[in-house]
Amino acid sequence: QVRLVESGGGSVQSGGTLTLSCIISGSTSVGSYTMAWFRQYSGKEREGVASIATDGEIDYGDSVKGRFTISQAEDKKTLYLQMSSLQPEDTAMYYCAADRRVYIAYHDLEKERYTYWGQGTQVTVTS
Repeated sequence: QVRLVESGGGSVQSGGTLTLSCIISGSTSVGSYTMAWFRQYSGKEREGVASIATDGEIDYGDSVKGRFTISQAEDKKTLYLQMSSLQPEDTAMYYCAADRRVYIAYHDLEKERYTYWGQGTQVTVTS
């Protein structure tokens, strides 16, 4: 059973930086998963923040381009999200997601694309 565990959330002042981590376990082929970060505001739909495909292709949501960076450890067992120039509107629960399916109709930043999810880590940005 694939398991995703996020960490690194917390409270930070506006303009600050934070790095989230997500450890993937339970699979012998972690390199075959498309991985992504999503966030969810209270009462809102979960939105795609950043994704990284198995070929290394990266996508970012428009609201985080130039401020957030997604990356993986060399062994592909840990996913990172470096967040800089944080603003109060970045306050949300952040989730890690993973999926092995290759031919699928959803974009890598759409939540329907993913089968496996972590429990989330809260990020709060104060002004």
